[in-house]
Amino acid sequence: MSTLAAQLTDVKKEYALKGETVRALRGVSFDVPEGGYVAIMGTSGSGKSTMLHLLGCLDKPTFGTILLGGDDITKLNDDKLSSIRAQRIGFVFQSYNLIPQLTVLENIEVPLFYQGRISRRVRQRCRELAEMVGLQDRLKHRPAQLSGGQQQRVAIARSLVNDPFFILADEPTGNLDSVTTEEILQLFDRLNGEGRTIIIVTHEDNVGSRAKRIIRLKDGFVVNDTLNTK
Repeated sequence: MSTLAAQLTDVKKEYALKGETVRALRGVSFDVPEGGYVAIMGTSGSGKSTMLHLLGCLDKPTFGTILLGGDDITKLNDDKLSSIRAQRIGFVFQSYNLIPQLTVLENIEVPLFYQGRISRRVRQRCRELAEMVGLQDRLKHRPAQLSGGQQQRVAIARSLVNDPFFILADEPTGNLDSVTTEEILQLFDRLNGEGRTIIIVTHEDNVGSRAKRIIRLKDGFVVNDTLNTK
């Protein structure tokens, strides 16, 4: 039996907006096994952004439980959530979220720097990650000197530096042209083929179709959960 990277059970998320209760998620349940490749899809207002925040330990559900690597994050305080977010989840954002003043290598090192874990061995690991995403000849470049696709490759390498439970990608190709989008999706394919767990939140069918499983949300409900037989 495979280990679960994430397990959601009857997850509901409600919040107040202008005096009214908004039910963003209405009882969502699903598992993501280690090595899974899942796309969470839906239009604006479907609940996928709320799901991103919950999986990324940026928020807690109103009801239900979420296990990440076996830990029930609904019972953790903010400090412990922050620790899991920093150490066990690899984030890849649409806007890359690189630090302009830092080089490629330094940007990859950022999660470890804040944990005080920079060493010669760690720096070599970061160099290896840069090489894995094809940026071994760009280590001293800064983000402004890189193309959008290269910046996203830096972000993907950075997401792997802590050996996370999973990579959580939020519209990762939203700022890229079609050719570069295909290159980034091929990189995700390769990472998943090597055993990495990937969860992509997207509204784009061509991105979601690369996943092995597609979970569609609508009005806070899971309306479809299917294996991709591509």
